[in-house]
Parts: sequence; structure tokens; C-alpha cells
Amino acid sequence: MFDNKFEVQKHDNYTTITVLVKKLDTHIAPTIKSELVLIAGNGEKNIIINLTDVRYCDSSGLSAILVANRLSKNAKGTFVLAGLQVAVERLISISQLDTVLNITKTEDDAINLIQRNDRKK
Repeated sequence: MFDNKFEVQKHDNYTTITVLVKKLDTHIAPTIKSELVLIAGNGEKNIIINLTDVRYCDSSGLSAILVANRLSKNAKGTFVLAGLQVAVERLISISQLDTVLNITKTEDDAINLIQRNDRKK
């Protein structure tokens, strides 16, 4: 799906986008943004973006991440960024997005966070 650049998996109460390439940049970010709009349009409010394989992220990648965060927030859901590698984590810290975004080490941690937040609502 999508030239194997990312994979979308729909689950009961969340959707996961797993980026399968090493760079989250202008070659892939616009397609991910489009997919996020479709996911939100289908009523999904909880979104996980798994970046385990991503070693580099540019401003367009950050923009896609912020779109996911905004769409989840607008739907009163939870957005989680999972599996950040050192360089991407550094960029998110420098951008001071680590204070705004939910970030977990693994996708399983992200799922647990969403389930905890859903129970609170």
C-alpha cells in the first residue's frame, strides 16, 4: 500500500500509521497528511504514528505529525508518536514539540496510553 512507504492499520478504537522508510520528508509527508484527513473523516479519533524505522525528519514531516495531533485533538481523541529514533527525537525536542505531543517508546505503549485515555472519557 502507498508504494510501501507507510502502512495503515485500522483497529477497534485507534488507527496506526507505520512509516516504513528512513526519511519522513517532502517525498512522503503530503501523502501521509492526505491519509490522516481520510482517517479523521471516517470518524477515527485515536491515531498512532509509528516512526521506528525513521532516521530523518524534516519540516514537512513535522507538519504531518502536527496535522495528526490537531485532527485527533479536534475529534477529542488521542494522538501518539511511537518509536522515535535519536535524530528524530532531537528534532522534536529542539522544536519543543515534546511538551505538546504524546510520545512513547513503543507502539504497545502508545496503545496502552490510548486505552487509558479512553477509559477516562
